[in-house]
Amino acid sequence: MSKKAIVPEGADDIGFIDPVEQLPSIHTRSGRVRKEAYEAEMERLQEQLVLLQYWIQKQGLKVVVLFEGRGSAGKGGVIKRITERTSPRTVKVAALPTPTERQKTQWYFQRYVEHLPAAGEMVLFDRSWYNRSNVEWVMGFCTPDEHEEFLRSCPEFERMLVRSGIILIKYWFSVSFEEQRKRFEARNAEPLKRWKLSDMDLAEHEFYVKYSMAKDITFQYTDIKQAPWFVVPSDDKRAARLNCISDLLSHFPYEDVAPEVVELPDMQEIHYVRPPMHEQTFVPQVF
Repeated sequence: MSKKAIVPEGADDIGFIDPVEQLPSIHTRSGRVRKEAYEAEMERLQEQLVLLQYWIQKQGLKVVVLFEGRGSAGKGGVIKRITERTSPRTVKVAALPTPTERQKTQWYFQRYVEHLPAAGEMVLFDRSWYNRSNVEWVMGFCTPDEHEEFLRSCPEFERMLVRSGIILIKYWFSVSFEEQRKRFEARNAEPLKRWKLSDMDLAEHEFYVKYSMAKDITFQYTDIKQAPWFVVPSDDKRAARLNCISDLLSHFPYEDVAPEVVELPDMQEIHYVRPPMHEQTFVPQVF
């Protein structure tokens, strides 16, 4: 609902200009979110994330948020914005490396279970157990039987997590082939970002259609009532970050339970003579 301008008393409302309508559009002509609008809204959302963090602690909630999608779709970017002002003791990130030979012999979900939250914690999975139905299936890193077993057991695993009291939220970041190519080309052109362009990224770009198949099959089996998928269109990175964080906040009836301002204590006066400063080794004062 748009705000109605208040006409000053005694003023002729004919020709009165609503200051709200004078504000520039949040979007550029191309339809993307403007930088100024993005930064202002992101600051507001990050303040709300801090309040959510206190609420999760106070209520003893156990929260798991999965971030899945194609390479360069923006998963890492939104995770970075979520954790930028929150405490790593409460909001943790799980980004698991390639499994070891020992882990490959374990129950598939086993190495993910150890990263699940305790009371008062939220864990953000930068890719998750869905590696099996996406990267592993497309690249042939798992057998057809392992893929089939995952699709059968994953919904039961997630229902079990929910029954145990875990709040499970799943986001899928969707990026078009053209936008993915543009981002990969940008990484390739800049030496300081080229480390982000891996062989797996190149293969993923080549098998774009098969990754689409993998997503569709994954959703067919795992988009369940207890833990549905939420798709985040991410060709516009700024909009994707704002929309995702806004949606994440909407899942909780949180209130402002931030701690009150505390009184800093005075220093205790103790008789103590410190060693000479010249006996310590200091870094060179370059600046």
